[in-house]
Amino acid sequence: MILHIDDIAFRYNGKPVLDNVSMSVAKGELVAVLGPNGVGKSTLLRCINGILRPSSGAVMVEDENVLKLSAMAVARRIGYVSQYQTAGKLTAFDAILMGRRPHIRLQVRRRDLEIVDGAIKSLHLEDLAMRPIDRMSGGELQKVAIGRALVQEPRLLLMDEPTSSLDLKNQIEILKLIRHVVREHAVGAVMTLHDLTTAFRYADKCLFIKNGRIHAVVTPREITGDIIREVYGIPVEIHHHNGCPLVIPQ
Repeated sequence: MILHIDDIAFRYNGKPVLDNVSMSVAKGELVAVLGPNGVGKSTLLRCINGILRPSSGAVMVEDENVLKLSAMAVARRIGYVSQYQTAGKLTAFDAILMGRRPHIRLQVRRRDLEIVDGAIKSLHLEDLAMRPIDRMSGGELQKVAIGRALVQEPRLLLMDEPTSSLDLKNQIEILKLIRHVVREHAVGAVMTLHDLTTAFRYADKCLFIKNGRIHAVVTPREITGDIIREVYGIPVEIHHHNGCPLVIPQ
């Protein structure tokens, strides 16, 4: 098991945000965390990588408690892509190279450069490699952030709305790449998404959060209209196309 979370809780200004959340992610598994705005999806990711400290519970990545590791040690195990990216004066190449920092000792090695070059090619950023990221679109900046996480060579990938700034073509390319990396390298991945149909198409498992608690954990084939109605508060119909569930609001 890549990730195991045991009964974590988190409060903000005294208000419960996450309440006794437990979950697990296996090697080669992509898990989509779903639910309305404000239910704790992003907070869950930040608790997993130690940005936020849960008030109780444990977060284990391959039998190591993340909450007891240094920030650099966490970065060698977990790659994180936040929902909002900050631009700067770095080129795309240098910004992605920053992801190798947890592995670099005294100087950048040939292998570090080769890994960065491979990520740039996988994300089709060759023409943008030397462009400053403050001159990039939101979608281009998001791809750079994903590249930076990939070159960390993490055991676990956390992605908060990784396709939020991307057009349809780039959404599909990114999600195919993420799924390929997860399966090819036997890592685990957790991503939040708002597009349910997209989540059902690419995720191996879907975890629904309601009021800070896990409401359901199912495979895409097990999705029902009742689950969607109970979590989102609207009636829907579920239709299947080529084995993929499609959500149709009534």
